[in-house]
Amino acid sequence: MHLEKMSETHVAKCADLFIDAFTREPWKDEYSSAEQVVGYFRNCLKFDSFIGYVLKEGGETVALCLGMKKPWINGTEYFIDQCCVKPGLQGQGIGSAFLKMIENSVRGQGMNAMILQTERGFPSERFYLKNGFEILEGLACFAKQI
Repeated sequence: MHLEKMSETHVAKCADLFIDAFTREPWKDEYSSAEQVVGYFRNCLKFDSFIGYVLKEGGETVALCLGMKKPWINGTEYFIDQCCVKPGLQGQGIGSAFLKMIENSVRGQGMNAMILQTERGFPSERFYLKNGFEILEGLACFAKQI
């Protein structure tokens, strides 16, 4: 397995993986088209703060992570926006190895923390706890459609 920084060459296969992962249980997301997801990835790639990763094994894209470099008072953090492993390969340690590779990469770029949000009670919560993340008690996540 090897880690690559996400680029335009990864977009189509990453979109397929993303749709495959997030339209299944427990997420059950719905997308109007694959082009909607491709457009999302291309928009991410345009931002200077964007850092995306792809995990490849034998030429196949098996995991992806979309994130950004985020300044904070105590240094620069890597904010993970989306992360997934190919559904048929989940539960085999690939996600944990992928996170470790990402951690090493962002540490090498001078970042001192990784942060993310996920759904409480979903398998992802247990996964991130198992991989050394902590729940930040007292924080609330808010959204407003405008």
